[in-house]
Amino acid sequence: MKKMIALLIVLSISFVSCGEDNDDNIKASAKTTFNFSHDWDGTAISTLDFENTAYTNANGEAVTMTRLRYIISDVTFTKANGDNIVIDGYKLVDVTNGDLTYNPDIEIPTGVYTNVSFTYGLKHEKNIDGAYTDLNSASFNVPLAALGGGYHYMQFDGKYSNTTVTDAPFNYHNIRAVNPGMPPVFPNQETFINVDLGPAAISNNTTFEIKMNVAEWFKTPNTWDLNTLNQVLMPNANAQKLMNENGQNVFSLGSIN
Repeated sequence: MKKMIALLIVLSISFVSCGEDNDDNIKASAKTTFNFSHDWDGTAISTLDFENTAYTNANGEAVTMTRLRYIISDVTFTKANGDNIVIDGYKLVDVTNGDLTYNPDIEIPTGVYTNVSFTYGLKHEKNIDGAYTDLNSASFNVPLAALGGGYHYMQFDGKYSNTTVTDAPFNYHNIRAVNPGMPPVFPNQETFINVDLGPAAISNNTTFEIKMNVAEWFKTPNTWDLNTLNQVLMPNANAQKLMNENGQNVFSLGSIN
């Protein structure tokens, strides 16, 4: 009888220990990291390529990049029931200087999500002039008086060459579409982009690779002609709409680790 009691005690301890071990391995929430990679129709782009490597765009111009930086914001995880978990923040991705990682402070619940998404740029209600100290310091502002203030979505600068020009500058600057004036007038069209990456299952700390095909800014559905659309694009509301259309195809999901 004493041996039976001792055996039951040992088994009870074993079950408790196993339960504790299993609980230790189950996380209720996890950290997420977003790494941004860039390519030109499959050819990887690194910081060494800026000012050194020429790429041919869809219109046949040779393009050399000197600067590329852009904002992503409001990373969102959507549950099967339609509820959203939103990481309320933003990241200025600076490709030129190799600042390519976003580590949000907030953890999200583990589980299966039907979609992971983010906003390229800033939604209008968050695009508040002078509100973000780091963006002010980075000279990412849009002029207040003529263009309504707020911030760029992207600054993409470089040079282009073709049969008629050599090393001509371009400034592919993307902002909220605006008709300049005093006061400026905003057309009834959003030019930030909601980017859907697809489903994801998260059971531990997770790293997402977000890919940008830079060539797409010049390609689909609008073949971009740098001979006519090269500079002073910020006050050109129609050019901003064309950028928005081309930007729908720029981002995709790479690996999830």
